Amino acid sequence: MTLLALSGTGLAIFQISHLQQELEALKELSSSGQMPQSSEKLKGKANQKSLPLEWESTYGHAFTSGVHYEKRGLVIEEAGVYFVYSKVFFRGQACTTKPLDHVVFKRNPAYPDIQVLMQDRKMNYCIPTRMWGKSSYLGALFNLSRQDSLHVSVSEVMLVSSEESKTFFGLYMV
Repeated sequence: MTLLALSGTGLAIFQISHLQQELEALKELSSSGQMPQSSEKLKGKANQKSLPLEWESTYGHAFTSGVHYEKRGLVIEEAGVYFVYSKVFFRGQACTTKPLDHVVFKRNPAYPDIQVLMQDRKMNYCIPTRMWGKSSYLGALFNLSRQDSLHVSVSEVMLVSSEESKTFFGLYMV
């Protein structure tokens, strides 16, 4: 079990490092006026108003190609295998016993219910009388269909940091 947990942690660290390198490359291309045509990705910051989370899709690190942002979700334009990732940073000043839930789910017009793709729940995440912060990172490969829309939901919207380097959501075609 320990080996499995360490392997999973290593893979997550590798994926985060890889995503940071891709983001830096995109920043360089963006500043030079050249944008890759086949990348499928959205980077952005959360707007903390409602569930599912609302995302900034045009400013900051936001980038969409091959997907479009609609009704608080990323809509797939081309079927295929995608790496989907989401990071949410929760922070607060008061300690509470409420769990912190972070869920990535999909919808499709042909299917009436939502399908949970990934989820995380944090318990016992704070110390009374101290400011606290807790990250939740989710990432995995999924076979997605055209018109699937992906969304992120959290249990405590008011505790989500809106800094785009701490809370983000995206995907890319593999």
